[in-house]
Amino acid sequence: MKRTSVLLLFICVCFLQCTKNLDSSGIGNYAGEGGSLARFAISGNYLYTVDDQTLTVYDITAPGNPVLKNRVSIGFSIETIYPFKENLFIGSSTVIYIYSIADPLNPKKLSEGISPEVIRRCDPVVAKDTVAFATLRTSGPCGGAQSSLVVFNIKDISHPIQKASINIPEPYGLGYSNDALYVCDITGLYVFDISDPYRPVQVKLLKDAGSYIDVIAYQGVLICWVKEGIVLYDISNNKAPKLLARIL
Repeated sequence: MKRTSVLLLFICVCFLQCTKNLDSSGIGNYAGEGGSLARFAISGNYLYTVDDQTLTVYDITAPGNPVLKNRVSIGFSIETIYPFKENLFIGSSTVIYIYSIADPLNPKKLSEGISPEVIRRCDPVVAKDTVAFATLRTSGPCGGAQSSLVVFNIKDISHPIQKASINIPEPYGLGYSNDALYVCDITGLYVFDISDPYRPVQVKLLKDAGSYIDVIAYQGVLICWVKEGIVLYDISNNKAPKLLARIL
């Protein structure tokens, strides 16, 4: 198989969130490695998907025979889903919803986070420890007046509090590696130092591939979905990504 084909296969596996480990019983334990713009997530033996209004739960203990288990009405204009510990962070055009999956078959709404600055924006979201980061894009169908990166304190998961907001021209997906946050934008890829998560500091703006759409940090490599294809970076120094390859 050619090197390019191998890279493309690897990238597809990562973006489709299909890593699998076997526990001592031989039962599959699935873990997602998805991007912030994903519309489905895997946690344990369960697949969670979102459409415009609904969160759907499938049992994938037998991967070749997924079984529909539950449908939960969430709201309107649902866009993204991101799993973190025993919770799902669900982004819509107006609000970030947080659902508990402590009972995996019956997701329970814990709280919602709303940015007070504008009414309607697109909300990809990722979570890290007791902090959630979201990009709020106001262009096109998202409406609003100012696009930004916002930071929520989620130490009390039932009461997220916005702690910071940084203006960014037109952001899309985002991801992180330890204390580095990567934010995709139509103008390039922003790199922030989040050693103090409530005070992100921009350290770089990469412009190797025009418009960046979404990212996954995976085993020392930053996989970037860009308008024209895929760009890979070495992030062994996570705040100074080094270009590895373009697959355009």
